[in-house]
Amino acid sequence: MRTAPDTVQIGKRVFSVFIDEATLRKRVKELGENITRDYHGKTPYFLMILKGSFVFGADLIRAYDGFCETGFIKLSSYEGTSSTGTVKRGQFPSDLAGKDIIIVEDIIDSGLTMNQFIKDLKEQSPNSIAVVSLFVKPEAIQHEVQIDYRGFDIPNAFIIGYGLDLDEKARNLRQIYQLGTQSE
Repeated sequence: MRTAPDTVQIGKRVFSVFIDEATLRKRVKELGENITRDYHGKTPYFLMILKGSFVFGADLIRAYDGFCETGFIKLSSYEGTSSTGTVKRGQFPSDLAGKDIIIVEDIIDSGLTMNQFIKDLKEQSPNSIAVVSLFVKPEAIQHEVQIDYRGFDIPNAFIIGYGLDLDEKARNLRQIYQLGTQSE
């Protein structure tokens, strides 16, 4: 197994380890066990939000002990390290009516994206909707969102790794890194 660095640099931004790989894996396993318990006897549809949740989503469905379905949808409201304030959404997967949907999100900060997405998703007539987010920034939430399963509550800081990016870089990092300083 390769050794992860303590810091990474993207342009002038320097990021330091915030959550290590072992801690991430343990928490994702726990989330999978909780969802397995709650969805016993059902076949949930894990709807992963692209691009950030693809790593988390893959690990989560492997931690889920039961049959499930998967789908993907692209949502975005970020450019660089800040929100644009506008949610862009791709096309819904076909036939979500009557399904028990579990939205798989990498991070919820202001709640804008998820709040709007859930309203749109309800129009598809699913049986139920639940949200699992690996990271939640309670201090940053401005829009009401029910988060049924949460991995970690984190401070309002910018993070990368494990699927989360900065301008498409760093998704492949095995740990979570938090933005610290800018180099000269």
